[in-house]
Amino acid sequence: MSGATVGFATLGCRLNQVESQELRALVEQAGFRAVEDGEPAQVYVVNTCTVTSRADFSDRQAIRRITRANPDALVVVTGCLAQTNPDALARMPGVDLVLGNREKYRLPELIGSLVKRGAAEVRVGSIAEAREVPRAPVGRIAGRSRAFLKIQDGCQHRCAFCIVPAARGRSRSQDPKVIVEKVQALVESGYGEITLTGVDIGHYGWDLLPRTSLAALMTSMAEIKGLRWLRLSSVLPAYFTPALIEAVTTLPVVVPHQHLPLQSGSDRVLRLMRRPYNVRMYRELAEKLATAIPDLGLGADMIVGHPGESEADFEATMALVRELPLTYLHVFAYSDRKGTEAAIMDDRVPTSTTRERSRRLRALGVEKSHTFRRKLVGRMVEALVLEDKEEGRRAGLTANYVELEFEGSGGAARSFASVRVTHADSRGTRGVLGAA
Repeated sequence: MSGATVGFATLGCRLNQVESQELRALVEQAGFRAVEDGEPAQVYVVNTCTVTSRADFSDRQAIRRITRANPDALVVVTGCLAQTNPDALARMPGVDLVLGNREKYRLPELIGSLVKRGAAEVRVGSIAEAREVPRAPVGRIAGRSRAFLKIQDGCQHRCAFCIVPAARGRSRSQDPKVIVEKVQALVESGYGEITLTGVDIGHYGWDLLPRTSLAALMTSMAEIKGLRWLRLSSVLPAYFTPALIEAVTTLPVVVPHQHLPLQSGSDRVLRLMRRPYNVRMYRELAEKLATAIPDLGLGADMIVGHPGESEADFEATMALVRELPLTYLHVFAYSDRKGTEAAIMDDRVPTSTTRERSRRLRALGVEKSHTFRRKLVGRMVEALVLEDKEEGRRAGLTANYVELEFEGSGGAARSFASVRVTHADSRGTRGVLGAA
């Protein structure tokens, strides 16, 4: 199989996207040729997600689509669904190899000897035994203006609704020297913004010897010449130590944007979820950050319809979201995950009720976003240029995480542009390049 073409299909989170980039780089180092999306390949690698039942459905759809369109190709399935339910994937027609989350970094070695046998080979070991993050090249970030860098994997928490620890294992951190080298390489390649990602990045460094922290890592990165913006993907409120608060509020490269998962505005539901914080802790942190950071973009993940969530609990969530300085929401309907504590809880919320609550909370999120974006109208903002939308129009992202379109020539992808915001409405945020 040396020199074979390899295609990738990636589903799910940013971390999966980053890991597919790493796998692409590894197969290219081994002498294979990674192809772009839409190009035919001799080997297809499907990197799966299992955070919800809908994600499982999308995984299977993608696998069927690839196997039907490419009956002679070798098909490798890896990622979180492969880790948690390998036998079901191995039974799918056309699948040749199932790799767990530890084993996937052996991809070049394993596909080198892979042949169609009519029955899938399964190589999935215990993820609980994983103790380190494999060292892998950053990889080529095809067609992207923003660079995402994996610094950590796994999670120390056991939230009642979450399957991720079963798929990813315990928290483990990448060596800080390796991370700094990767950031330097990305900056030298033209990336001015780096987003640090992982499963539980607030836990970064706690497992290393000598022990370090996310705040210390950010401080080291702030010294890298050419790094304009440093962004964090998502950090639990419980990890915001005084040192981390100081880092996000004082380091010049850290953007005015934080994403703090909330999930519920009811302490009773947070206890059912086994979340490591309460409403008071979340409120105090959100208000402290919003006071210290002008024009802070502040996002939150929310879960609606968790077992045991009453109407009073949901109304408490709505009231808290109205009160907090949040600027956008990611709202998810609760989804049973086999093997989790929540999957066997009583007091189920009817599907119709969950849908209606999701609709109401999403509408409130849109309202909060609109209110925040309207405050930018008439102001000059700095934006990272993402792509050309059409002749004379560009897409961009502000430091505080507002996506916008703007008119004007110039401004290549990955560059930074000054934009005057002219409109903010239900259709989005728009502006004009370099107009004082």
